[in-house]
Amino acid sequence: MSNLHLTPAVAALIFFGVVVCGHNFRKLWKEQPPGWQKRAWLFGLPAAIGLLALGFLPLKV
Repeated sequence: MSNLHLTPAVAALIFFGVVVCGHNFRKLWKEQPPGWQKRAWLFGLPAAIGLLALGFLPLKV
């Protein structure tokens, strides 16, 4: 388990994915088109997982 870490490039990609998914989640929440809840889960879940990974996995430089 000690070899579980993020490199700066991987962390940057995860951060970019979190920003894109979070933006789409917020857009769906604000507009609320028909069936928005299911699509919001598709964007919210990866954003949450990415934030947890960035918050709890160490960055190895």
